[in-house]
Formats: sequence, structure tokens, C-alpha cells
Amino acid sequence: MNKQNLVLLPGLLNDHRLFEHQIANLADVAEISVADMSTANSMSDLASLVLTQVPSGRFAVAGLSMGGYLAMEIMRQAPERISGLALLDTSARPDTPESTANRKALMDLAESDLDAVIEKLIPKLVHPSQLNDHQQIDSIKAMANTLGKNVFIRQQQAIIGRVDSRPTLPTIHCPTLILCGAQDAITPIEVHEEMHSQISNSKLVIVENCGHLSTLGQPEKVTESLRDWIRSLN
Repeated sequence: MNKQNLVLLPGLLNDHRLFEHQIANLADVAEISVADMSTANSMSDLASLVLTQVPSGRFAVAGLSMGGYLAMEIMRQAPERISGLALLDTSARPDTPESTANRKALMDLAESDLDAVIEKLIPKLVHPSQLNDHQQIDSIKAMANTLGKNVFIRQQQAIIGRVDSRPTLPTIHCPTLILCGAQDAITPIEVHEEMHSQISNSKLVIVENCGHLSTLGQPEKVTESLRDWIRSLN
């Protein structure tokens, strides 16, 4: 079996460590790269940059949260290059006025105290039963501190400015995995059901006992679902 070129798109203030288990355990079926999403403040610019980073030809793309927003933008810019799409703990909807206001408040706080921002975010990212999982919490903090406040602000600007992806969902025809944690507090099950209903060639997977950062919260189950999806692309 030929390996798939697979591009992973992390979430807000996440880097390759978000996908540590998947990178290690899918190397036999995929040539994996993790996109740099730190340098632009719009989804369209980020998508253009990712398309210059990836190998030539067709590739599969998997994005979590902000990475999912970006994956849908990449689908709009270069649908002919995408062999498969995985949307993890994300949404096709645009930002709401309430969410935008909350993001701007966090951006203001980040200017003086990024640690306080991280502490506010963690309960929304992690399943309640895993809030004492020091390995997971330390990984989230380490990723955030590596990227820093300027990246946080740029990424929040990109998220605020994202378009409504729902009108273009029916144009997606490649094999699509839609996966979310059953206890995702940021992008709940219903927004994934919405995407599933509009993408004809899609499979919906709900991971139990799992919060927003599913690749960290239930890494084995997420990796298994991604493996099945990758195999469907050949």
C-alpha cells in the first residue's frame, strides 16, 4: 500500500505535540507533516501558506478545532489536491458575536498575562475527569508558551474572521472523517452532526469520555479512527 501524504493542522496555540500519538502510530500508513499556522492572521492567507508547504500533488488533510476551520478553507482553495478530509472537534459555523467578544477579551488579557489566558482555556479543552492529568495539562501549557502571545493574537484574529463554511459543505466529495469528543465543550456533537449531514461521503465518530482536544484526551481511539480513514483513501 502506498503511503498517503497527510498534513495535520493543529488548533489554537497548539503545535505538533497535539498529534504526538498520531504521528508516532500512523507512520506506517502515512507520510506526515504538521503545518505551521503561526505566521498569518487570516484563514485565507494561512491556507495559501499551507499549500506552499505541503508536498506536490494530492494529500489528505486533518485539522482539529482551528485546524478544522483551516482545512475547510484549504478545501475551497484547492479541492482538486485533497484526497481526504478529517475534521476533528471543529465547526463549519462562523464565529458568533458572543464568541468574538470573548476572544477579544482574551486577546487583551494575553498582552499582559498569557498564563492567565491558558488557565482560563484549559477547563474548556480537557474532559473534566482529566483535569488532574498532569502530562496532558503540561503539554497544553508547553505548546501555548512555545507559541506565545503574538501567535495567540494572530490566530484569534484568523478565527474571528473565518467565513461560514456551511454553504460549501455539499461540494466536498472526498472521504471525510468527522470526529468529536462526546464532552467537547467548545464544538459540541450537534455541530459535527450538522457537518455530517451536509458532506455526502462522511463518517461521524463520537469519542466517549473525551473533551475538545481529542487527540490528547483519547489518543488511541482517535488514532484508530484516523487509521481507518487513511485506509479508505487507497
